[in-house]
Amino acid sequence: MSDADLARCCAAGDGEAVRHLVTANNQRLFRTAWSILKNRQEAEDVLQSAYASALRAIGSFEARSTLTTWLTRITINEALARRRVQQRRRKHLEAEGVQVLETYREQLAKGSQAPSPEAEAAREQLRSILERAIGDLPESFRTVFVLHEIEGVSVEDTAYTLDIPTGTVKTRLMRARKKLQQALAPEVRSALTGTFPFAGVDCARLTEQVMRSFVAPGREASS
Repeated sequence: MSDADLARCCAAGDGEAVRHLVTANNQRLFRTAWSILKNRQEAEDVLQSAYASALRAIGSFEARSTLTTWLTRITINEALARRRVQQRRRKHLEAEGVQVLETYREQLAKGSQAPSPEAEAAREQLRSILERAIGDLPESFRTVFVLHEIEGVSVEDTAYTLDIPTGTVKTRLMRARKKLQQALAPEVRSALTGTFPFAGVDCARLTEQVMRSFVAPGREASS
């Protein structure tokens, strides 16, 4: 099924098409939102808002880009809007002398397999090191890095998604790699695809939340 056909099925209220759309894109959209917000719960909230916005507008999808790219741009806009709200709230609290402390302690989601406790502990430690190192990158570098290096998005699609020149993408990637060079040994880079997991239980839970809130056209009128 082409992206245009999938979009038409979603617009027509096909629940299975919506489920496929959400499941296929959860991982990339979560990582993209995280790259901007650096908070798992905020990233999940943004995903739900992005899917709601996308499903309302999916009938107007013109296939000028892939559905995934279209969804990624919506997610970026939702994440940036969420961050602006957070920044305004933080400034207001700081003006009243309230110190805001945010701690990132949530355990990384686990996949469906159950490796040995030793292997899982080592993997969790590595993921933690990688997340901290990538999280310390400047935002402009971090989002480009996550899209290109972790999600495998091409330079051209990354540029289109972020609405910046391809030359800017290449420059930011080069600078991001340079900043990470001391923190990440060459053999560690191969483990990047396992960082920020959003699969298994997490993916299924978010998919079900989106499906529960999804109302097919005509369903409200008939209920």
